[in-house]
Amino acid sequence: MKIYLATGNAGKKREFEEILRGCEIVIPSDEGIEFNPEESGSTFYENSMIKALDLWKKVRAPVIADDSGLCIDALRGAPGIYSSRYAGPDFMRGRPDGKKISQDEQNRLLIRQTSAAIDSGMDTSSFPNGARSCRYVCSMALLFSPDRFFIAQETMEGALVESMESARGKGGFGYDPIVEIPYEGGRTVAELSSEEKNSISHRGKATRAIIKILNSYNLA
Repeated sequence: MKIYLATGNAGKKREFEEILRGCEIVIPSDEGIEFNPEESGSTFYENSMIKALDLWKKVRAPVIADDSGLCIDALRGAPGIYSSRYAGPDFMRGRPDGKKISQDEQNRLLIRQTSAAIDSGMDTSSFPNGARSCRYVCSMALLFSPDRFFIAQETMEGALVESMESARGKGGFGYDPIVEIPYEGGRTVAELSSEEKNSISHRGKATRAIIKILNSYNLA
């Protein structure tokens, strides 16, 4: 089955190809399709649907779209849906000019902002993974038409490292080098193999839920 993936991120495409074996995964740039929808939703779910509908209108074929991000408990869930645009405490939703800063700088600023929030004396006793508790969230839409779609949303629990000196690993992408997984021996997400990451990740779990839906409708 040919499925369009509503992203320009080649790293996401690789992850989906590893999880959705047997399906042909195509991203817009593979076929020269212009794809840059305005992600104006207030939740991961809303943004996943915005992307899915935008691409479906162009291809009129099955589309998978996901919106994902990193939520820090000490920052009340930020950067959340703005994870890819985050540019520090002064630009939590991205810079006014729309320019993105480097991932290394995003990582550095996020660690610093989280540490400052914790050091301010906030009560972190209820956080599930310690003071630096965080989680990746992924909302995934499988859309066959505007009237026929399915949603799966999943998480991967973790904790932010204490400094850039603690960032580790070459795998994955985005914030993976600065997110430790307690039940994986404290390794960062970037230290996991692709198979290990897919087995526990927010995106891997959401994708497997979507696979079950595909199988139940004899569409896989």
